[in-house]
Amino acid sequence: MASPNSVLVTTEKSTNEFTLLQVHDSDSQMFLEKKQKAASLKQFSWFLLLKLHKVLTCLSWLNTGFKSTFALVKKRISLSGISDEDPKYRGRLYRIIMVFLALSIGALVIEIIAHFNKWNLHSMMVKPFEVQNLLHWSYMAWLSFREDYVAPFVLLVSKFCIVLFMIQSLDRLVLCLGCFWIKFKKLKPTIEEDAHDVEDPSNFPMVLVQIPMCNEREVYAQSIGAVSQLDWPKDRILIQVLDDSDDSNLQLLIKDEVSTWKDKGVNIIYRHRLIRTGYKAGNLKSAMSCDYIKDYEFVAIFDADFQPNPDFLKLTVPHFKGKPDLGLVQARWSFVNKDENLLTRLQNINLCFHFEVEQQVNGHFLNFFGFNGTAGVWRIKALEESGGWLERTTVEDMDIAVRAHLNGWKFIYLNDVKVLCELPESYEAYKKQQHRWHSGPMQLFRICLPAIITSKISKWKKANLIFLFFLLRKLILPFYSFTLFCVILPFTMFIPEAELPLWVICYVPIVMSFLNILPSPKSVPFLVPYLLFENTMSVTKFNAMVSGLFQLGSAYEWVVTKKTGRSSESDLLALVERESKCSNEDKILRRRSESGLELLGKLKEAEKHQKKKRNKLYRKELALALLLLTASARSLLSEHGVHFYFLLFQGLSFLVMGLDLIGEQVS
Repeated sequence: MASPNSVLVTTEKSTNEFTLLQVHDSDSQMFLEKKQKAASLKQFSWFLLLKLHKVLTCLSWLNTGFKSTFALVKKRISLSGISDEDPKYRGRLYRIIMVFLALSIGALVIEIIAHFNKWNLHSMMVKPFEVQNLLHWSYMAWLSFREDYVAPFVLLVSKFCIVLFMIQSLDRLVLCLGCFWIKFKKLKPTIEEDAHDVEDPSNFPMVLVQIPMCNEREVYAQSIGAVSQLDWPKDRILIQVLDDSDDSNLQLLIKDEVSTWKDKGVNIIYRHRLIRTGYKAGNLKSAMSCDYIKDYEFVAIFDADFQPNPDFLKLTVPHFKGKPDLGLVQARWSFVNKDENLLTRLQNINLCFHFEVEQQVNGHFLNFFGFNGTAGVWRIKALEESGGWLERTTVEDMDIAVRAHLNGWKFIYLNDVKVLCELPESYEAYKKQQHRWHSGPMQLFRICLPAIITSKISKWKKANLIFLFFLLRKLILPFYSFTLFCVILPFTMFIPEAELPLWVICYVPIVMSFLNILPSPKSVPFLVPYLLFENTMSVTKFNAMVSGLFQLGSAYEWVVTKKTGRSSESDLLALVERESKCSNEDKILRRRSESGLELLGKLKEAEKHQKKKRNKLYRKELALALLLLTASARSLLSEHGVHFYFLLFQGLSFLVMGLDLIGEQVS
């Protein structure tokens, strides 16, 4: 019999090995428990150390990010210039915002004092002997005045904006349902089987192709090259390069590019106006006045950054066959740089909805939509009968579309035919583009309203043009977006009696933003940034809408959207393939026009005189950022959860825009 503390080891011998079977110890259980406890403590210590390391890493990352952001903001403020806005016309809105900001800061200071002095932040009856001092008495008087006079007015305005918001949301929902119906039924425009005989080029209609451009140094070559390769009989097509550039060196470069393609057998000509009046409309009007235009039946228009596929004309022109009342065939835009930065991603969401939903639904159910100004084919007869290109607004494309609609012409939109182009990569370029796009329609509405009322189209079409096309989508949308979310919402934080419900500031906007993102499903992760971005852009759109409606000076501005000249990978491969197929004769002809060294010298000389680019500060966006952040601080005192977060992130969004930290960053 073994002693209590003895250890018994039993082994069995096999043919090849010894195997340990059992170890018996009376204290072994206690020993194992102590060992497990020690291991658990050691594991717990390691767990805490790992968590501490993660926390310290996160804090270090936040500290680094904060320092780099602060340094970037400090550098931006020191190096950037105030945006070149005309104070005579654009300073009014800025001054109004500054008045609101001053009032909100003053109100916040008073509310903080009231909060720390345990005064009631809501209206209540206070007996005279309970008033502590003059400031307390003034505060209670303000509460009474606010409840009796200010709150009812703010409630009235907010309810009016909410009604507009719901009407516009309903319109958006109806458009989406129409798009779903088109997808479900697989509805699309069709071409007659005998539209054209591919074996007999003489049966192809005569097509004029126009490329209007102005100082498009970065993109002129790729546009001319793409259009010159359109698959259409050479004797049935003429390409007009309509150059309005005021740079003589750039004019020589464009002429050289045109000569190169002309030497390759392309029917292409170069036109330059000495007097640049009417901007793009004047350029197109001048080109259409040529005597040889009477020989052509259709005209396709491409802006300088658009690169149509070779089969573009064969996919669009046949739709006119057998439809004498068809005036326009519009193709969809596709973007080569949609993933370049956050700004281009958010623009892509907007434009995908515009083409996939708005244009497609209006084209299918109404046979009318706004011409996009490019990537479309017009019947020349429709242009002439509608009065041709007019220089009276900055949206000549929408102008001619409305007049053609009033004259009974129908439009077709082709969602499957896409033309490659660019999105503005800098906030400055995008802001100027949006100002023109939202001021021009209001100019046009003032001019066209009498013609719409007296036209011979049906009452339903008149109502659609006036109330949906112009008022709801061009006027009401920017009005309520800016007024409700950038002015009324922050003010209601200081007027609790008029507080906006959660479904107005959260639920409905998120649903509407989700509907906007559906045409571009890969953009779903950008739902919240898109919602904030749209509200931030409302100040630019509102300002543009007001300037166009009341004919202020900034409504007549025409700024060519800055291009970068990016090409897709497929375009670059195609370019390499084309260059490899060029014959020696083509290279000799190119050398005859002008040597590459001479062109390079002229480019370098021109670059010396170019204005140095830099990011700018935008005063209105910065003022609204401070206004919204002030309101978020007030909502924090009242413990408004959703209101606080919305105002905080919306204020930060305005701050990012105001400091021009979104989009292209100039070193």
